[in-house]
Amino acid sequence: MTFPDHRNAPGPRPLHRAGLRGRLADAAARTDARTPPDRDRALDGLRALALLSVPAGHWLLGGLVLAPDGSLRNASPLSAMPFLAPASWFLQMLGIFFLVGGAASVLSLRRAAGRGVPVSVWLRTRVARLGRPVLAVTAAWAVLLPVLHAAGVPEGTLRTAAVLVVQPLWFVGVYLVLTALTPCCAAAADRLGGWAAAPLLLCVAVVDLLRYGPWAQSVPSWTGLVNLVPGWLFAYQLGVAWGGGRIGRRGGWVLLTGGVALFAVLLVAFGYPASMVGVPGAARTNSHPPSLLVIALAGAQCGAAVLLRDRIGRWLRRPGLWAPVVVLNLSAMTVLCWHQSAMLAVAVPGGLLGTVPGLTAPPDSLGWIAARLCWLPVFAGVLVAAGSRVRRFEAPWTGVPRRIRAAVAALASGFAVYAFVVV
Repeated sequence: MTFPDHRNAPGPRPLHRAGLRGRLADAAARTDARTPPDRDRALDGLRALALLSVPAGHWLLGGLVLAPDGSLRNASPLSAMPFLAPASWFLQMLGIFFLVGGAASVLSLRRAAGRGVPVSVWLRTRVARLGRPVLAVTAAWAVLLPVLHAAGVPEGTLRTAAVLVVQPLWFVGVYLVLTALTPCCAAAADRLGGWAAAPLLLCVAVVDLLRYGPWAQSVPSWTGLVNLVPGWLFAYQLGVAWGGGRIGRRGGWVLLTGGVALFAVLLVAFGYPASMVGVPGAARTNSHPPSLLVIALAGAQCGAAVLLRDRIGRWLRRPGLWAPVVVLNLSAMTVLCWHQSAMLAVAVPGGLLGTVPGLTAPPDSLGWIAARLCWLPVFAGVLVAAGSRVRRFEAPWTGVPRRIRAAVAALASGFAVYAFVVV
């Protein structure tokens, strides 16, 4: 999502105030003044909220433990403390992410059509925008892995790092597929409104019935993969309908109440796992691929977003709240692609010190949670510092020689092969 630069737009110039707080207030006021008056600030605010939930969820619900051989291995506090599972209901906000993505995509597609831009050109532009940061982070790790190996970092730590780097990138692949389906989603929304998402819910329900019913032993293990597209397309389709003005407050209440009711029934009566993220050693998972419980949560989240849209938009008329939202939206792919690297930049050297509470100690107590909360500002600081350097990869690579682009693509491909073998 781009934010047009209106530096020459007329309007009152803010006073130049002294001190850090004054300079931040001036910057926020300038950002607010440059924002077009018809900008849908609520969509950007919802996207920023969903984006923040990604690193927060990975940093809080995923841990690292020092193995006997000195390597770092993935662990989760949910394994030892299952009572924390409700936290995942609030930290897993992919329903909001796909809702806003669908709304933004259909609006962008219609603006492009109004300018006479072919759908193929529109899609190619969006694919490039999403693909550049992914190529950058995977190429960087293709270089880092052999360097770390030569420096004596255990092979197990390198495998863990590859898994963590890839962990958020599956989202980009799914999002690209959904983006390519935007014209079809728009046509369905024009005809059926929000009800165009109902067949997707039904598809996921049927697949869940097959893989969890009494006949599950005779169902192929790959059956759940059928849910991969319809499971995430559900919220995206709702977003397309919402962006086209086909879902209002009544629809928001239907989604909120229906989603909450379905979520409660599945959890209480049908024994779905409470956690919305994968738990090591668990027999079932809700998110990979998405289950009907994910659809229920997404429906409730989407309904709440629809109902709160106007209020969020009013809140974000305040420059002090709006400026961070702009920064987050402009750095969305950087945050998504690099937040696990930021954590690893702290944890890998920390592993050399032995067992560090909240960092490399087993995540098996409330003490670990308290210690982990203390590490979050450190992870965030590293991400901000690294992001100021790597955010340039989100912009078009104009002026970059073809041989450099080919080298980046080759490195990214090499990392992909390694990650595929490891994962």
